[in-house]
Amino acid sequence: MINSMTGFGVSETKNNAFGKISVELRSTNHKFLEVVLHMPDGFLFLEDRVKKEIDAKLNRGRVTCAINISGGQAENVFINRALLKKYHKALESLQREFHLKDGVSLDALIRLPGVFSLEESEIDKTIIWPKLKLLLGEALDGLLSMRRKEGLALQVFLKKRAIALKRDLDYVKSRFKNAVKAKTAKMKSDEERMFFLKDSDIAEEMDRLSFHIKNFTQKLLSSGSVGKELDFIAQEMQREANTMVAKSFDASISARVVQLKSQIEKIREQVQNIE
Repeated sequence: MINSMTGFGVSETKNNAFGKISVELRSTNHKFLEVVLHMPDGFLFLEDRVKKEIDAKLNRGRVTCAINISGGQAENVFINRALLKKYHKALESLQREFHLKDGVSLDALIRLPGVFSLEESEIDKTIIWPKLKLLLGEALDGLLSMRRKEGLALQVFLKKRAIALKRDLDYVKSRFKNAVKAKTAKMKSDEERMFFLKDSDIAEEMDRLSFHIKNFTQKLLSSGSVGKELDFIAQEMQREANTMVAKSFDASISARVVQLKSQIEKIREQVQNIE
């Protein structure tokens, strides 16, 4: 079964030491595998481990991984009591000197610079990896599940396009055979017929296109990373179709090959999103 490169996966949990931990993955089409990480400050040392987990599961696509850690016990309240006493003493002195009636409030004191702050508690951040690895695996499973569903839809679409291609090609083969007979029957010499066939014969192109359609259909049933190969086959189909249009001497054949080219364009557009 083929896989799409478009997908989404998310997983989250709560931890006593770190609070809420969440992993969100999004992937879009890309020629190669490109991983973009967004991690909280202080956890960048886990970047290589996260990338290795993603590399092990995905082959192609631009993957954005957002890891959030919030609401844990990583910060403690710190009140600088010595500084607070100095502020209080200085303010009381000003109050007496200028005969101020208003008292010094706690709210005013706590807002003064250096009195109130948050400090990180001594938590070993390396202990988060087992939990984070598990969440990353769950998010990857969700992402892969969506990519498989998208891949199945693409497979159905591309099979229909391949069937339509074969139908159009069968018509062109039949029409070409009859058109050549009718055209050459009006010619007076073998030399004239030879020059005509040299410039207008598309038998080889039709055979090669028939092979490419068959090969494309077989590759759709393959598993693994086949997107690049399908794209190459579609390019080859387009090449043969272009040559057929250039050589065509019959309006009906030309019209059907243009229709065939349109089908190939739709195929090329969709295979860009296959892993």
